[in-house]
Amino acid sequence: MNAPTPPDLRVALRRDGYAFVTAEVMRGLLDAATLADWPAFAASWNALGDDSYLAARGRHRRRRHAVFTAGADGAIRREPHQPHYQSVTYNALQGGIERWFEPVEAGIADGASLRRILAFCRDGFGALAPEVRQWRIEVHQFRIEARADEAGEPTPEGVHRDGVDYVLVLLVDRENIERGITTIHAPDGHELGQFTLARAFDAALVDDHRVFHGVTPVVPKDPALPAHRDVLVVTFKAD
Repeated sequence: MNAPTPPDLRVALRRDGYAFVTAEVMRGLLDAATLADWPAFAASWNALGDDSYLAARGRHRRRRHAVFTAGADGAIRREPHQPHYQSVTYNALQGGIERWFEPVEAGIADGASLRRILAFCRDGFGALAPEVRQWRIEVHQFRIEARADEAGEPTPEGVHRDGVDYVLVLLVDRENIERGITTIHAPDGHELGQFTLARAFDAALVDDHRVFHGVTPVVPKDPALPAHRDVLVVTFKAD
């Protein structure tokens, strides 16, 4: 099967509101062979901080966060560290509060892998919305851990929208994990599609205005061994 080009992905997003991109295709789109820092990028998920806001509700995950902007000149700039905020309209579980997470490490934020991913999003999402002069970009590193006695919840808020314009979810690592099915839904709730991010570089692109998304809980394949699902989530919102 021929790999889809960026215009093909834009057609899918316009037509369906989402696109699932396999690892082989995404590696080509990101020119992954040139990303010399990918091992360090992926290893940085081992140093994520606890999500204390979620832990207060009896759930567990680890994360880091950063904010960038991309202007009309195309340059992507990291902004000073700031909180992540969602209204209760988009996150009934944790909306309405400023949530401060540990920042994405400088070496990761400035590294080739993340910068290439952000440029890919800027070019693709920018082509879908050429009228936008500046984007607010939020980057989230998530590790969802699963235990023998407790499933991990990639989307503890359930099927949802993020309150942005576009979303990229990129799988970075999946260790000793079963399930974790991504589902896409129309505003009336009926399911439009489902797929599983199973290999590094598998990705989902979402038009957040048009569809809702969620991920089913994950469980360990071997309950005696550590189990985690690592993803990078990048959101673009007209600023």
